[in-house]
Amino acid sequence: MRPDTPAENADHTAEAARLERTAGLYPEDAEALLLQAAAHLELAGDRPAATTLYDRLLSSADGLEKPYLVRALKASNLWEYGHEAEARAIIDGVRAAAPRDPAPWVMVAEALEAHDELEAAQETFTEGATLLLRDVDEPPYATHPLLFGRHRVRRMLGADHDDWDVLADTLHSSPVSLDELHDPKRIWSLGSDNPQELAAEISRLQAELGTYREALSRPFPVAVLHWPASELTELVEAYPTLAAEYPSHEEHLSTIEASLRELAASGTPNLGIVTGTVPSYEAFAASEASSPADVDLLPQYATTLAARGRAEEWPPQRGAACWCGSGNTYETCHGA
Repeated sequence: MRPDTPAENADHTAEAARLERTAGLYPEDAEALLLQAAAHLELAGDRPAATTLYDRLLSSADGLEKPYLVRALKASNLWEYGHEAEARAIIDGVRAAAPRDPAPWVMVAEALEAHDELEAAQETFTEGATLLLRDVDEPPYATHPLLFGRHRVRRMLGADHDDWDVLADTLHSSPVSLDELHDPKRIWSLGSDNPQELAAEISRLQAELGTYREALSRPFPVAVLHWPASELTELVEAYPTLAAEYPSHEEHLSTIEASLRELAASGTPNLGIVTGTVPSYEAFAASEASSPADVDLLPQYATTLAARGRAEEWPPQRGAACWCGSGNTYETCHGA
């Protein structure tokens, strides 16, 4: 959630203000935009202002798509400027709620880790992994930080590897192993007078930074556009030339699932689905000085929605509702 921009190269206060203005223009995307704004305020050192934004989101009458992530971010921020008791209370609440999204688990565990609560951090990472990865053959990309963070904390505690640590090693793509990256003795290498030790540590740090940047280079998934039935009917009635692209709603849904499975089979990571609306699409077409009837505009619209934080991860977590909106679980619907 944090912007990958060094403080010396950005005016974080100005960027936060820009994002707040943008949130006013796109209220449907306000949650993602205001979370980015709060992150910039934290980087600017204005943590009370960031808390104000988190509170603004949590008090929203429209409800939130990711309320536990907002709470987790608020807790992390509060702890950083002296509000430990309130932060701990929020963290306990997030853990008790057992969200199905891995991001809140990672955020509260890392907050505990940052304040040397290593045993509690390990417990939190493990709780999240147990909830989200039990009986899962292939851990979704979004859950990888749970396993990596758990591996890191257990390495610092001197715990022996277990099955999930082995899985984390398997998922880790950097040429430098997780055991090396998470070695608690590495800090001593930075104070060494031995050029070879320093060179080795620089190589490890470069590999760690490369992995971090690789993850941040994909802030939103490869997104496929989904139209609910009523929206698709309205779209095709308003722009009949799109009927060739969308012969029926049933075929549209089948095409989405087939496309995503094909992308997954080809090795494409971090897949997602964005849901369109006709007014939003028409506004996007106008901003591009194009016609909504232009079929080439559809993938651009999907990418824009994803960039605004509108993408939902595919496949859904085990037991979660299907992306199509049927209300059935994914396993009994399009995931069958």
